[in-house]
Amino acid sequence: MVIIADSGSTKCDWALIQPDGEIISIFSTMGFNPFFHTRETISAELFKNRGHFPPLKRIEKVFFYGAGCSSPEKNKIIEQGLKLFFTSSEIHIDHDLVGAAYATYSGEPGIACILGTGSNSCYFDGESIREEVPSLAFILGDEGSGSYFGKALLRAYFYRTLPDVLKTEFEKEFSVDKDTLFSEVYNNPKANVYLASYMRFVSEHQQHGFIKELIMKGLKEFLNIHVSCFKESSEVPINFVGSVAYFNQEILEVALKDEGMKLGVIEKKPIQGLIQYHMDHVLQGY
Repeated sequence: MVIIADSGSTKCDWALIQPDGEIISIFSTMGFNPFFHTRETISAELFKNRGHFPPLKRIEKVFFYGAGCSSPEKNKIIEQGLKLFFTSSEIHIDHDLVGAAYATYSGEPGIACILGTGSNSCYFDGESIREEVPSLAFILGDEGSGSYFGKALLRAYFYRTLPDVLKTEFEKEFSVDKDTLFSEVYNNPKANVYLASYMRFVSEHQQHGFIKELIMKGLKEFLNIHVSCFKESSEVPINFVGSVAYFNQEILEVALKDEGMKLGVIEKKPIQGLIQYHMDHVLQGY
């Protein structure tokens, strides 16, 4: 049996499959990011969800694609955490950006983008992955992401530039003061996840002119920094994974058109595409 996992900073999706492609189950746990989680945290969460897994000796391979898995040092944290649980399995760790490229690959070159809690991009021609500019995470970067828009919404609320109708709706749903905000952002190891939790409000009010303009501005900033940097950006489809892209795809399509780019596919979650990619390109003959 094989496990394929796609992990953002918020949530990790797990797929248990047979080598012939039969899907046994798909389920979710909290997300694992080596910048924020230790190997002990990872193993503890897996043992907490032990009931979702079959007898562990039956799991031969684990393919894990995760946010923050961008260096051998960081990948080792994830690998060690998984090894404490999958003691008999062969484990492969790679970046969630690689997972996004695999999940959206349809046989032709394209640019794969992540717009979820964080954001990132790469070019994938079916054989090699190329990045042009780095992701600088939620403090310095993550343009167009859930954490980016969460910050924008909170700034508008506290700076009193949020229109009254949105302010009223915001206060019905959230009870947050400056002290709470500072504690959650500056003393919280998962501040990016906290900020991204406000993205749902942004998406739900995307038809309001203020929010629509906010979203358009953030998406174009992402495209200008993380997509136009590729010389192929006007020639190949621009593919997306992540809830920000999925729930705001009408605005995203307009933003792409304005920038002279072509929308490819949008997947809310990469896991199904990852299953298909592994069946077609990785597990053949396994």
